[in-house]
Amino acid sequence: MNSISTEQLAIAYEDNLIVDKLDMDIPKGKITTIIGANGCGKSTVLKAVGRILKPKAGSIYLNGNDMRQLSTKEVAQKMAILPQTPQAPSGLTVGELVAYGRFPHQRGFGKLQPEDKKTIQWALDVTKLTEYETMAVDSLSGGQRQRVWIAMALAQQTDLILLDEPTTYLDLAYQLEVLELLYRLNREQGCTIVMVLHDLNLAARFADYMIAIRCGDIIKHGKPEEVMTSDVLRETFRIEAQIVNDPRTGRPNCISYDLFGTKKQEDGVL
Repeated sequence: MNSISTEQLAIAYEDNLIVDKLDMDIPKGKITTIIGANGCGKSTVLKAVGRILKPKAGSIYLNGNDMRQLSTKEVAQKMAILPQTPQAPSGLTVGELVAYGRFPHQRGFGKLQPEDKKTIQWALDVTKLTEYETMAVDSLSGGQRQRVWIAMALAQQTDLILLDEPTTYLDLAYQLEVLELLYRLNREQGCTIVMVLHDLNLAARFADYMIAIRCGDIIKHGKPEEVMTSDVLRETFRIEAQIVNDPRTGRPNCISYDLFGTKKQEDGVL
């Protein structure tokens, strides 16, 4: 079963058509990573699915239901989206930001109920943020802040989380920290995770399913070993990539690449 499906989806910024007639399926209960060159439309697709952008044409289905027939509150109860580099108001504490995740489940301007507070504490616990609950979000490190935003998404108690470049501006250790958290949430909680990632090796390492996009079109979709190939990366990024299997993870890994059409160096490496 698919968590998200699109049919003939077209997305534009004013008169600039970015995506046209896109048919895409996101499998339920899996981790899906979307890869592609800058400006190819991958973040645009995520924004349309997350209702940040209104499609120009076509349909988006959430668990088989046409999203045009669902209210904003209904969608927020089923799907959480984290945009690139989200910003919290200055001085807001970790606990306060995570509590925002309960808004879709509240009636009117009601106060947090015992069940809400229990869910917030669970989200803080699973993301290892309990000791930071009273600290200001802007006082935390990059990796810790990303965990706070993920905790807020978890507090929504949705089955689907969309993340646009969740590792942007993070160093190697923090990138792994965030992605391992999302991997654990998928395996232990059954959350469907959809991520736009620039790092091909991380995308292949943590994904069950990959989608390669170029100029708003899907070049290839499938298991990491089906998408992370020299042929697919040549068409997607215009590069000649050398792919091997990572001896630790067994996943495909890009160890080197050249621009497509350039002469390889015979006496050294640039």
